[in-house]
Amino acid sequence: MASRARRPQESRYFPDPREAGEDGFVGVGGELDPDWLLDAYAHGIFPWPSSDEEPLLWWSLDPRAILPLDGLYISRRLGRSLRSGRYRVTANQDFAGVMRGCAEGPGRAGGTWITPAMRAAYQELHRLGSAHSVETWDDDRLVGGIYGVAIGGLFAGESMFHRSNDASKVALATLVAHLGQRGYRLLDVQQSTPHTARMGAVEIRRSEYLDRLAEAVQLPVSFGTLEITPEHWR
Repeated sequence: MASRARRPQESRYFPDPREAGEDGFVGVGGELDPDWLLDAYAHGIFPWPSSDEEPLLWWSLDPRAILPLDGLYISRRLGRSLRSGRYRVTANQDFAGVMRGCAEGPGRAGGTWITPAMRAAYQELHRLGSAHSVETWDDDRLVGGIYGVAIGGLFAGESMFHRSNDASKVALATLVAHLGQRGYRLLDVQQSTPHTARMGAVEIRRSEYLDRLAEAVQLPVSFGTLEITPEHWR
């Protein structure tokens, strides 16, 4: 007899995201605090505000973009950047700096969904050990990075930025390698972009994502210490 996909326990705050419409809208209101955020991510939902003055909106997109941990594509140029040791890569050394870089990155002059309230909320998650960053450095200058939320074997990537060629790609590639080493199962990137698609991101139906998520969040894995070095890519 075929086994049924694991279903998560019901959310304490949100309706079933499987019932969300085609646009992925789940609901409005709630709180940007660790309890609400962790409940949301564990059920395939994430906040996407337009400003701190507007009501908080929650989403579960269909289709959903993921980056398979065994499907990372590394171009020749990125491979050279990874192998050369040009950049120093760390984890959880400047979470606030990565969020600031994402909020102030190219194309954000007209506004950003990474509002002051969002920054405060995710920095609190980081303090509690549930949000993590990977930083790319050129000497002592932060030139790229990515941050996201981790629950069991899920890593939900939120945003990344770069101030130098390949710096965000180096951070993402390092994150993928690290997650694979640690036993993670699912890297959620929410929406496919040309940037993530070139590195291997694919779209799957929300129902499939939620089935995979229910399995992933049960895994007893932790983010741990980053041990990926340039030698890993040689």
